[in-house]
Amino acid sequence: MLLTCDIGNTSIAAGLFRGNDLAARWKLKSDQDKTCDEYSVVLRGLFELADIDPTGISGFILSSVVPPLTPVFQKIGRDLLGLRPLVVGPGLKTGMPILYENPTEVGADRIVSSVAAYEMYKAACVVVDFGTATTFDAVSVHGEYLGGAIAPGVQISAEALYLKTAKLPRFEIRKPEKVIGRTTVGSMQSGLFYGYIGLVSNILREIKGRMDEGAKVVATGGSAGLFTREIPIIDFHEPDLVLKGLRILYERNRPLRSAAKP
Repeated sequence: MLLTCDIGNTSIAAGLFRGNDLAARWKLKSDQDKTCDEYSVVLRGLFELADIDPTGISGFILSSVVPPLTPVFQKIGRDLLGLRPLVVGPGLKTGMPILYENPTEVGADRIVSSVAAYEMYKAACVVVDFGTATTFDAVSVHGEYLGGAIAPGVQISAEALYLKTAKLPRFEIRKPEKVIGRTTVGSMQSGLFYGYIGLVSNILREIKGRMDEGAKVVATGGSAGLFTREIPIIDFHEPDLVLKGLRILYERNRPLRSAAKP
C-alpha cells in the first residue's frame, strides 16, 4: 500500500492506494502548531477506523506548501511507518518540463496536479484548483508546464468582506436563491458566488484561448464541487487529482523509492 499526503495551507489531503486504486481518503486540518506525535495519533485513529494495518504500508510520498509541516510528516513516516517519504521537490523526477522562469517558485501541489491531469487525459489541459488560493495551471499538448495564474480563494474573499468592513457579517458560501439579494447575507452570497464564477470563467477563457486546440479544463480542490456545474468551460471534476498525481510520481521514481526504504 502507498500513503500519499498533500499538505496545503488550510487542509491536508491524505490517501491510501492499493495498486492504482484509491482505497481510502482523509482530510485533516493543516495546523503548524501540531506536533509529530499529535498528527501520528490522528493517523493511527484513521487507520484503525478504516481497518488498515500500517505495517502493510510500503511507500509514502508527500507534497507540501507549508514548510514547517514537511519535517513533521517526514518524521511521522520514519517513526510510524518505518519509511523515509519521497518529497515532491528538487531531485524528484516529474516527467514534466517546467517552463516557469524560476521552476522552484511553482508550488509542489500545482506540479503534481498538472502531472495527473496530463497523464489522465493525454492532452493539453488547464487545471483550476479551488483551494485556499485558486490556481490555474496550463500544460501544453507536449506535457510541458507552461505557467498559470493565482487568485484569492473563495474563502479568503469571504473572510476579507467580514474582516475589512464594520457591519458585514460572516456568511455561508453557497449559491443564493436569488441573484438580487434582499438581505445583507443574501446580497453577499450573490456577489461572491456569481462574482467568483465570472472571475474563474474569464481567466479560464483567457488561458484556454492561448492553448493548443482541444485543451481540457480540469477542476479540483475543496470548493470545486460548488462551482464546477456553474462554469460550462470546465470539462472534468477530479476531487482526488493531487493524490492520483502523487501516486504517479511515486511510480516514476523507482530508484528513490528503493532508497526511501529503511
